[in-house]
Amino acid sequence: MDDLPLDTSHPAVRDFLTLTRLQVLTPLSLLINIAAVAVCSLILSPGLGEIARMYPTSLTPSPVFIGIYIAAVYIMQIGYCVVLILAHKSETKQALIKGSGLALVFSNWVMGFWAIAWSLKAFLVSSVLLGILIILLLYSNIVLYVYHPPVSSRPLDTAFIHAPLRLFLILPLTLLLPVSIFIAIHHYWQEGDTSAYNNYMWEGFGVLFGVNILGALFIAMRRDVVWTVGAAWLAASVWNKSPKSAPVSVRSSTLFPSIYM
Repeated sequence: MDDLPLDTSHPAVRDFLTLTRLQVLTPLSLLINIAAVAVCSLILSPGLGEIARMYPTSLTPSPVFIGIYIAAVYIMQIGYCVVLILAHKSETKQALIKGSGLALVFSNWVMGFWAIAWSLKAFLVSSVLLGILIILLLYSNIVLYVYHPPVSSRPLDTAFIHAPLRLFLILPLTLLLPVSIFIAIHHYWQEGDTSAYNNYMWEGFGVLFGVNILGALFIAMRRDVVWTVGAAWLAASVWNKSPKSAPVSVRSSTLFPSIYM
């Protein structure tokens, strides 16, 4: 490294090199994520949504709702990539480098591998990958909140750095991982057996109640509109998919806006 014209031990140079790497790796990882999910959903048969219908659980959501949610996360990540390339404020660069950074790159890769595992019906592998995804996204969200909190003076940071990372986290944390675990431990019923929809209903209710309470506490403490919208949408996706047992079909999607307001 001594023959380089730059002093790579200098913090500013290291940040510049890190940002440059992220400007290449982040869009590439997002493209891989989108391609993997699109191929596994639209080209392979059965697709991701069809597999979810083949293994119905007490928490299985509406594939249409989840598809819209994932599309929104992708669109916001495209905005993130634009901010990543055009960022000029020091605070924004630090949030990108030390807040989200490589954690988002790895998260996109893991999401792509999860789509492949789900398509192969490797539900145990799927659950492990979703656990890794949650750890990565939880880490980046905590770092962003603690060291690079959203401020009104930088609305683009809030909209395209904090919001997509938050929405990305909510999906596996509150829904994908519980559904994957239920299927992995065979807590599902045969497709079309509507008489069995009460099976494992209290387990489903317990998970739904737990994640809703945690989400409600977070919204009450942080007044977080992103979590409010994301959690309400995912709650609606669960009760919109029928049939559902009575405890699980409670329409908790109105809980989050009520707490926020």
